[in-house]
Amino acid sequence: MERDTVAVYDERGAEWASRRPPVRSDDARAFGASVAEGEMRVDVGCGAGRYLGDLGRPVIGMDASWTMLAMAGQAVPDAALVQADLEALPFRDRSLAGAWANMSYLHLPRPRLPLALARLHSALRPGAPFDLQVHRGDFDWDELPADHTPGRKFAGWDLDRLTDVVVGAGFSVDEGVVGDDWVRVRANRLRSLPDVVGPGMRLLVCGLNPSEYAADRGVGFARRSNRFWRVAVDAGLVSRPFDPLHALVHHGVGMTDLVKRATVASKELSLVEYRDGAARVERLVAWLRPRAVCFVGLEGWRAAVNRSATAGWQPQRFGGVPAYVMPSTSGLNAASSAAALSAHLRAAVAG
Repeated sequence: MERDTVAVYDERGAEWASRRPPVRSDDARAFGASVAEGEMRVDVGCGAGRYLGDLGRPVIGMDASWTMLAMAGQAVPDAALVQADLEALPFRDRSLAGAWANMSYLHLPRPRLPLALARLHSALRPGAPFDLQVHRGDFDWDELPADHTPGRKFAGWDLDRLTDVVVGAGFSVDEGVVGDDWVRVRANRLRSLPDVVGPGMRLLVCGLNPSEYAADRGVGFARRSNRFWRVAVDAGLVSRPFDPLHALVHHGVGMTDLVKRATVASKELSLVEYRDGAARVERLVAWLRPRAVCFVGLEGWRAAVNRSATAGWQPQRFGGVPAYVMPSTSGLNAASSAAALSAHLRAAVAG
């Protein structure tokens, strides 16, 4: 989170809290009941603890502001309190059984929400419920008119774009609700992989879908028999294998999948899944505008876009940017050598 916004809560948190009585206590109790009994749940951006006491036990209250955490501790003395940033969650992988986030992730610029939710996905167990509410509106990183606690900045969302981001982060969206000035989704953490994407990407790599093996290990192309990471290093695309976050932060290489559902083999996917997934990825590309997008595996592109496509640069743009399609890096694809796969990745990143 931006420190200027956190500083406002540190300095004027009590004043802000006095203007914010709880209005979602019933929702919070329903969420708490949906978390497995006795399992840890977290209030991500708990503020003064308006809903912390309604979420069940055991519960963690997390906030970036010490002032807000002190108030939360007074409101709910038996809660565990953690000072942390929404973009740098301190929780172990799969250590949490549910996450409630009421008007907290709105304090991130919109292009940074996918990566923040990817980190939350990693901290949650498969099947964990997730309740997310943010501001409704078509604006990004601006102050709100007539804000009684000025100096804070916000992002506004519509339901369709928010749903795309949550699905891309590896969640199934069960419900989306729109109010006068808010939008809310209720979701569950899938056995899947989240998008690792952000602004300024030089290349977005799009796989077919996660294998169950990859989903359980938290990284795409996870099997040693899959040559993706080996040829990506050889091509100079990345410098560290099996580390998509490092690839994004240090090399501007993002990662997503055509279909988020994990399977043993891609043959389990349907044509509808490919086409719906391609539509989502196309919207993602049009929004974040990587310099190019590279599809790993002809199968998905042929199913969703062009059944007669061949490897290489495609004649049509995808989401407004150049699209490259390369053969599968699976070890089962004996027709493509590692050298040939490296050459494809070099071509894709060269543009």
